[in-house]
Amino acid sequence: MPTKYIFITGGVVSSLGKGIASASLATLLESRGLNVTMLKLDPYINVDPGTMSPFQHGEVFVTNDGAETDLDLGHYERFIRQKLGKKNNFTAGRVYENVIERERRGDYLGATVQIIPHITNEIKALAEAGAKGADVALVEIGGTAGDIESLPFLEAIRQMGLELGRENTLFIHLTLLPYIKVAGELKTKPTQHSVKELRGIGIQPDILICRSEYPLPDAERAKIALFTNVPADSVFTSLDVDTIYKVPRALHDQGLDDIVVQRLALDCNPTDLSEWDRVVEKLNSPVSSVDIAMVGKYIDLTEAYKSLSEALLHAGLNTRTKVNIHYFDSEEIEKNGTDCLTEMSAILVPGGFGNRGVEGKIATVQYARENNVPYLGICLGMQVAVIEYARNVAGMADANSTEFNSDTTHPVVALITEWQDEDGSTQTRDMDSDLGGTMRLGGQECALAEGSLAKEVYGASVITERHRHRYEVNNTLIQQIEEAGLVISGKSIDGTLVEMVEVKNHPWFVACQFHPEFTSTPRDGHPLFESFVKAANEAHNLILSS
Repeated sequence: MPTKYIFITGGVVSSLGKGIASASLATLLESRGLNVTMLKLDPYINVDPGTMSPFQHGEVFVTNDGAETDLDLGHYERFIRQKLGKKNNFTAGRVYENVIERERRGDYLGATVQIIPHITNEIKALAEAGAKGADVALVEIGGTAGDIESLPFLEAIRQMGLELGRENTLFIHLTLLPYIKVAGELKTKPTQHSVKELRGIGIQPDILICRSEYPLPDAERAKIALFTNVPADSVFTSLDVDTIYKVPRALHDQGLDDIVVQRLALDCNPTDLSEWDRVVEKLNSPVSSVDIAMVGKYIDLTEAYKSLSEALLHAGLNTRTKVNIHYFDSEEIEKNGTDCLTEMSAILVPGGFGNRGVEGKIATVQYARENNVPYLGICLGMQVAVIEYARNVAGMADANSTEFNSDTTHPVVALITEWQDEDGSTQTRDMDSDLGGTMRLGGQECALAEGSLAKEVYGASVITERHRHRYEVNNTLIQQIEEAGLVISGKSIDGTLVEMVEVKNHPWFVACQFHPEFTSTPRDGHPLFESFVKAANEAHNLILSS
């Protein structure tokens, strides 16, 4: 059977939940026994989101093969079992870079290089490469219909619909149904105009998913069908829900996957959502609650910590705990102290870049260490834990990272200049290296120390976790810090890089250089986050009893 393609586009406004809708449909098809993959095509000119501010773009999700990708790939991996990679996300920047490199080499034999056919052909080739081997590939196009930058992508998928045949391609359009309070009505006109825009490009949607706060009356459904040339049984609503993990069931109950299977003539099993029903059941029946402080500098945009907040939620599901996340600005802690943390069950310091708010994070670590508050440090959260321990326990008063102070006499964290990848190739960097795509990236093995809490938590001697960072613990100073009592509980498989640290005689203090949140899923959870939430539960009981 040739690969079937489902193209998902958006209209009216951004942030309607195209990624969640796409992932939910993928879940439904996967539950029917189909081999499903997902792609995200982003129209922006950045080669990847790696250099983009979290305030603009949210978090950067890292795949196991080291791609810095759109955060929607995180949703994809949390909803389907398939592990995605570099082929599953590409941008206009990547497309143009590939085409321009070919033009410079003379591959086009003197032809005038144009949007059509050269750019569109490259988009199609990359999409087909990402979809290879799957029964069904869901391809989400970033942006909204009418955006000038998304036009080459829409033209490319229009061509694919023509070339592959309508029996192998399906177009889904996600729109907004705004509710006008003073009129007491859902308005269909934005949806009509959005589909009109798409049809002007040459794409007739087969299915509409209308995002709404209220159910869609049959009369309005019929009106949308009439004006958009979409059958009424193919107009669906995506209502606001209290958790994204209810969306697959909601769409299935409306018959979305039945229509897709029928339209693409897919040979598959009935839908089995028993795993997802258990996820929602656990979510709705916690037996305890904890308050976890997340101390960072992107707290005004929680999308910057999307995978982290989801990983904590997953840990709550699997420990029957309601996890209340409280976001604290590390700059405010730097100015006003740590008193704001006194009612928290546990503390998490996530990754980040730049020196803004770093001293607040270091003060947070000191508070957690000295007051026996469960602490989880991730990436920069581990580096500030090492800095704090070096300063306040190991006697290195000016200990710092060279990222924040290049003149420190105790650079306990420094720029890594050389390391070996899993395939044995040597990577080198220096201060003049490009910022984009030059970090230690992707899944790498970590050996856990005998007798460590880390090994007890993971239940394994060797683990694989994903990285995204440029600075490492300085091996020339680590012995002095170890002698002061810090436990190095995990190292890179060749023993050269510090991956995890722990504090002795503390209820629960673990920090890691990698990003475990990228491998947590609602169905399977993650052992590190589950152990952290259990420790927070115990600490919370102590808070209540005191």
